[in-house]
Amino acid sequence: MTLERKRQLSTFLKYFVLIVVGIIMIYPLLWMIGAAFKTNSEIFSGIGFLPKHPTMEGFQKAMQGYGGDINIWTSMLNTYKIVLPKVLFTIFSCTITAYGFARFRFKGHDFFFVLLMSTLFLPNVVLNVPQFIMYNKWGWVDSPLYLPLIVATLFAQDTYFVFMLIQFLRNIPKELDEAAKIDGCSSLGTLWHVIVPVLKPAMVSCALFQFMWSNNDFMGPLLYVSTPRRYPAAIFVKMSMDADTGFAWNRILALSLISIIPSLVIFFLAQDQFIDGVTAGSVKG
Repeated sequence: MTLERKRQLSTFLKYFVLIVVGIIMIYPLLWMIGAAFKTNSEIFSGIGFLPKHPTMEGFQKAMQGYGGDINIWTSMLNTYKIVLPKVLFTIFSCTITAYGFARFRFKGHDFFFVLLMSTLFLPNVVLNVPQFIMYNKWGWVDSPLYLPLIVATLFAQDTYFVFMLIQFLRNIPKELDEAAKIDGCSSLGTLWHVIVPVLKPAMVSCALFQFMWSNNDFMGPLLYVSTPRRYPAAIFVKMSMDADTGFAWNRILALSLISIIPSLVIFFLAQDQFIDGVTAGSVKG
């Protein structure tokens, strides 16, 4: 077998494996989309995702709500009342924190950096009880502004994003900072005019991660939101399952599909910068 033939065979096998794995990974999503247009009796009649008799019954029921003063649109609005501030505050606080650790040496720098990174190994579940007690004493539980879910993001609580931005910043030459300083830029001016434009792919990646994680967050709203009309979509879908006693699955799947559409749209619109952001920090320039 010639070298060229071996190369072609190797390329074919690589793409074949990638396609098979891709189909396996995306099939549950395709099945959910197809099942949302099926009748309840057809959903579990086979593993095929194409409906034999397409119907909008699930979506019609999804628009009706389950009763009370909340429906899918109210829950979606509630979701983005939480998600959008969290994304903005996370990018703001994590960028400033990463810039401080990556570009400045101060007393206790190494100690505080190790302390910050050590929180990566701390499971969030162990913080639930003390945080709930603290927020309850402050009167923040069931706040109309979702304070327990949002305020902490102003203080760079998501250490993973700080670490990600620091790794990216290490690939940006410090000569850019020095040139900006010579031109009269302050530290914050250098951050805004020099660092942020270069850091944009990593910031977009952090924003996408936070957007998707916050959009899918179930435990946070479950702990800190107790008024039904303030429930986000994650809890609303679960409540719909309880209200329907598990029978109207096409309605539940329709609700799930509606709730994830914004995440899918945002991801595909920003996928190029997302890929640049998650890969750039892995190579030392």
